[in-house]
Amino acid sequence: MSDDSPPSPGPLRRFLTAKSGPLMFVREVLSSALAVVLVGMLLFAVSGVWPPMVAVESGSMQPHMQKGDLVFITQPDRFSPEYAYDETGVVPYDIAAEHNYTTFGSYGSVVVYMPPDRVGAPIIHRARLHVDRGENWYDRANPAYLAGDSCAEIAYCPAPHAGFITKGDHNDMYDQANGLAPPVKTEWIRGVARVRIPYLGWVRLLFSGAASTPTIPTGVAPSVPVEVAAGATAGPVSTESANATVSPGTSSGGKATAIAG
Repeated sequence: MSDDSPPSPGPLRRFLTAKSGPLMFVREVLSSALAVVLVGMLLFAVSGVWPPMVAVESGSMQPHMQKGDLVFITQPDRFSPEYAYDETGVVPYDIAAEHNYTTFGSYGSVVVYMPPDRVGAPIIHRARLHVDRGENWYDRANPAYLAGDSCAEIAYCPAPHAGFITKGDHNDMYDQANGLAPPVKTEWIRGVARVRIPYLGWVRLLFSGAASTPTIPTGVAPSVPVEVAAGATAGPVSTESANATVSPGTSSGGKATAIAG
């Protein structure tokens, strides 16, 4: 008499069809990990940078970015308009005003940059104008964001090299006027902010310990990283606020905490 009972399923079939127990648990964990990897690969393909997300650690970009925001960034030359400065992909405030190009509530590109001698997270601030090496940029600057009456009284003026003058939207002065950073070289720019997602950055900040960042005293600069940047063609950083003149390199910088995937 033949045995008509169905054959027992193989290991792969049991793994794929298990509805309880350790096999189902392992399958769900692997499925979730694969989904995260696929999302990360997609974001990288779109942004061209890794990691493509940063978490804002402080408030120097308020009200347009808040601590705990998660910000999606791309290579500067992706989705940039044709009038970006000299093929850098960055549109500084002065050029943006001429073309009515706005992102995150104001004119100009918001960039994530990291000077080579900086300790800590990158800074996310708005590009205001581009200067050449040796340029006296005092007369081109907004005097409201300077702390002196001449170039000689301003940190990094004349410009020690070509780069962008930057500023946190909530700050009183340019980063290069309060000594936070020299003019930002193109190669220091890790990406341009495109989209912010409120609150999601808190997860990363909690794990990194940055969620409990102490309040910065008045006069010391802190730095910053779903709303699509207004005017963008397509498509944890910390913020730094500065209210006092300081010598180059002495003010605290804005931070951007990187989020992989």
